[in-house]
Amino acid sequence: MNFRRLTRTALTLGVLSMALIFNACKKEEEIGPAPTITAGTAASGIVGSVAKITATINAPEGMKTLTVLKNGQTFDSKTYTGSETTDSYTKDYTVENLPVGSAVVFTFQATDQKNQSSTVATQVVTVTSVPAKEVVNVSGVLTGNISWTKNKIYKLIGFVRLGADTVETFSATAATGNLTIEAGTTIIGDRASKATLIVQRGSKITAIGTADAPIVFTSERPAGQRESGDWGGLVICGRAVNNQSTGDKGIQLEGSYKGWHGGSNDADNSGTLRYVRVEYAGVPINPNQEVNSFTMGSVGSGTTMEYLQASYGLDDSFEWFGGTVNGKYLIAYRGLDDDFDMDFGFRGNLQFIVGMRGATLADQSGSNGFEVDNDGQGTAATPYTSPTISNATLIGPKETNATSISPQFQNGMHLRRNNKIKVYNTLVTGYPNGIFIDGTNTQTNASAGELVLNRVILAGVAGWGTGGFGEGTTVAPNGFSVRDVNTATPAVAITVGTAKPSEWFAAQPGNKILATYAGLGLNQSVFQAVTPTFTLANGGTLATGGVVPTGFAAATFIGAFGSEDWTSKWSNFNPGTTDYSK
Repeated sequence: MNFRRLTRTALTLGVLSMALIFNACKKEEEIGPAPTITAGTAASGIVGSVAKITATINAPEGMKTLTVLKNGQTFDSKTYTGSETTDSYTKDYTVENLPVGSAVVFTFQATDQKNQSSTVATQVVTVTSVPAKEVVNVSGVLTGNISWTKNKIYKLIGFVRLGADTVETFSATAATGNLTIEAGTTIIGDRASKATLIVQRGSKITAIGTADAPIVFTSERPAGQRESGDWGGLVICGRAVNNQSTGDKGIQLEGSYKGWHGGSNDADNSGTLRYVRVEYAGVPINPNQEVNSFTMGSVGSGTTMEYLQASYGLDDSFEWFGGTVNGKYLIAYRGLDDDFDMDFGFRGNLQFIVGMRGATLADQSGSNGFEVDNDGQGTAATPYTSPTISNATLIGPKETNATSISPQFQNGMHLRRNNKIKVYNTLVTGYPNGIFIDGTNTQTNASAGELVLNRVILAGVAGWGTGGFGEGTTVAPNGFSVRDVNTATPAVAITVGTAKPSEWFAAQPGNKILATYAGLGLNQSVFQAVTPTFTLANGGTLATGGVVPTGFAAATFIGAFGSEDWTSKWSNFNPGTTDYSK
């Protein structure tokens, strides 16, 4: 073996290895610096103006990518060939309709051809002001396809009719209208002309807002000056069946303003309302004949009504005259008369609805949470008023026994004139009376199981009258959980079958009468003029015990709310201070 040759070979290999290592180190040392990026200076602008988003990038090893984010979400990106080592980036950004002072943050980061990343640079754009929107006057009869957009405010003048069906008998040849309202649009009503929007039979309204951008119908008056009854309201006339008319011959809504409604198509479709608020409505058309915030005449089940709020209306918040339309997620807030009024054969399903009253806001006719009639005379006209309601919360005006309330407040539920309502999973609290089953025919319906109260909780106010309700005694019947006497003088006892109404009520599945709302899990803010906390406290009585009626969404809590607040974002419990001009 030639050891000298092996040694020489080993030395040679060693030298080559050192050379490779040296060269590798040399190449690593020769990689240029990571890219640098400098954002433009902070900018500001009025809504609708254009701000320039700028950055300067320097990448000695050649540029590869640039990523731009707006508030953490992708705004723009660029890819380079590798030959560019610098770039002056510019992009237009139209300042969005955000509250004054809102900051929009743009972030930049670059990479080079060696996959080296720059540090993050930021540029901020601040909203300085929001310009007033253009106001568009709307009047007369609207036909064809009409679109209202959020960049304008639409002012209703007088009776604005969608469609030309203004006679007693429906005609398929009458011109119709299809109104589409963009999410975030504001509509105001002219006070002097008693502005009212009437969707006539055969026409459709498509008003689909979102939780972040509801559609609002409100007073024309500025913040701080709005009052109940500043304008008419939203009226929808359909072709479903009511118990006052026959076939295509309709009846007119109270007020006699050509709101003809009724027909023979229970599946009639008048459009879609979703995430819509109606505020300060209810102007009297004639003495003692006000338009409601939401008025539905014979509206059919093809119509969608979800996430609706009526606030500070001068009459009822919601009223259904016949029809079959269903409703979910409804808020009646501080109206003057009844929260939910149903008559003339209304047969829809309502779920997740809440009514909340102001202590002094009550109507001379007497204010209730529910007011339900078959018709004005309590006849046996068919179809009967027989809605099914599940998961309702009716908050009366009496927060504590020290709260002074209007003497015009009456009942959480006034069930009268031969109706056949069915109510499940419902809470009534804070009213002088919880429930009044009024009239022989209505009491007979209850005894026969055609009027149903199932898992209804009546909760009074501690220290206020008999059982926490009103100030009632057998001598002066002015306030009971379930009224066992009528309002005549002298008082006359009433019965459901052979039992007192209070005894009948207590015998129905899951019903409870409580002296106070303490322990229910209810937050006391629901009585106050603030944004309420609706979700239930842990361990409260309302959290369990509900039943799911056929065709309703699964919910086994009592009342309108469980662990989810479905009013979040889109509702407004202080509309008097809201600036709608921008």
